[in-house]
Amino acid sequence: MPKHTAKHESRHDPKHQRPPQHQEGQPGLQSEMQPQPETGAPWYRGSGKLEGKVALISGGDSGIGRAVVTLFAREGADVAIVYYNEHDDAEQAKKAVEREGRRCVTLAGDVGDEDFCRHALEHTLSEFDRLNILVNNASEQHVCKDITEISTQQLERTFRTNIFGMFHLTKAALPHLHEGSAIINTASVTAYHGHPVLLDYAATKGAIVAFTRSLSLNLAQRGIRVNAVAPGPIWTPLIPASMEAETMPHFGGSTPMQRAGQPEEVAPCYVFLASRDGSYMSGQVLHPNGGEVVNG
Repeated sequence: MPKHTAKHESRHDPKHQRPPQHQEGQPGLQSEMQPQPETGAPWYRGSGKLEGKVALISGGDSGIGRAVVTLFAREGADVAIVYYNEHDDAEQAKKAVEREGRRCVTLAGDVGDEDFCRHALEHTLSEFDRLNILVNNASEQHVCKDITEISTQQLERTFRTNIFGMFHLTKAALPHLHEGSAIINTASVTAYHGHPVLLDYAATKGAIVAFTRSLSLNLAQRGIRVNAVAPGPIWTPLIPASMEAETMPHFGGSTPMQRAGQPEEVAPCYVFLASRDGSYMSGQVLHPNGGEVVNG
């Protein structure tokens, strides 16, 4: 297993400063971000917590998803990455998994398409013969300052990616998940305190929290745990792909920690929920959000 040395530094260092930047199109490219999101977690040492497991992770090509696939591989899991069309980012995520000595497949497509979700599960099973962990992480968001600016097409698209895709992948995966398996959904702090210019996005994240709690009750007797992670402001491709360029240097500054988080600071939550460490947790939400106190 690769060795990783500890690295201690301030997240307020100049190298963490973000210049104004913007990307056209969702969900954005990690390769074009300045500075690059930190997804490798060189300070994190694996201990075999997911040895012999197979995980499927949507949105695993970049940001939080890439950090999760990296740590899952470091803990011994083989990984299937579902992504939209960011082929270069997906290739880099695959290489991150392979550097940890684990196998990885990448699957390009739209999680809003139920047929694609079924295909992704079939391909994963053909490669690995099993599935133990499902991470529903794919997401998109659009800034609109007035609800009248949100078209029906955008509303349906945001829900199709963020919540319909979660249903589709979960439905496809459930026949292949058994006692001890885990489902982890990516929610958001916006589900708890809202957001003035992310109305449809925040609504989907609220739906994800309710879906997580309800599915956990539905699957409890089968021994399948269902939990969620609700990150605060994290430096991922969604941010420059959706927000105004001039807001980048200040992104995350309103949190108690006065900074945005890095994907590698969120990923250990997913390891905890996927492993035996979280064996008595289901229907719960973890909150890596820079110190914001939320209810629920």
